[in-house]
Amino acid sequence: MMEPAQLPLRDIHMPEAIGWWPPATGWWLVAVSLPLLIFLLVWLYKRLTRKTAVKTAKKMLAQIKQDPTLDNHSKVVELSVLIRRVAISVAPRTQAAGLTGRAWLAYLDGSVKGSPFSEGIGCCLSDAPYRKTQLADAEISHLISLCEDWLKAQAKNDSF
Repeated sequence: MMEPAQLPLRDIHMPEAIGWWPPATGWWLVAVSLPLLIFLLVWLYKRLTRKTAVKTAKKMLAQIKQDPTLDNHSKVVELSVLIRRVAISVAPRTQAAGLTGRAWLAYLDGSVKGSPFSEGIGCCLSDAPYRKTQLADAEISHLISLCEDWLKAQAKNDSF
């Protein structure tokens, strides 16, 4: 029999401390999924607010179109304000907010075929508050349909 002093035993050794690198698989998943989640939330927020602005504008346009208390001059002014609000809501402020006159009309032309705002009935939106004469009913209905086309183009244009 062996005596305890003769046994080849070693002292107890503790394992080395776990290093911080490389991280575990779960941390890699968090590092990849967190930026993707943030991107997705920002994209979803912009998409929802854009659609909400255009939807609300379409409802307001229908109200302007059907309101019997508004004369033609007031309708043109209301349309001008509505289109400006939508443009500021769906585009970056630096792109649409400061535009006036021909630059504003050219910006509006960018969403529809041709140049109905710069060269057609749409030019009324730029100088509507300053006109002394009212537009005829046919011109108002043409302007309203042009604004409807512009709003449809904004609904289709989903840029990030």
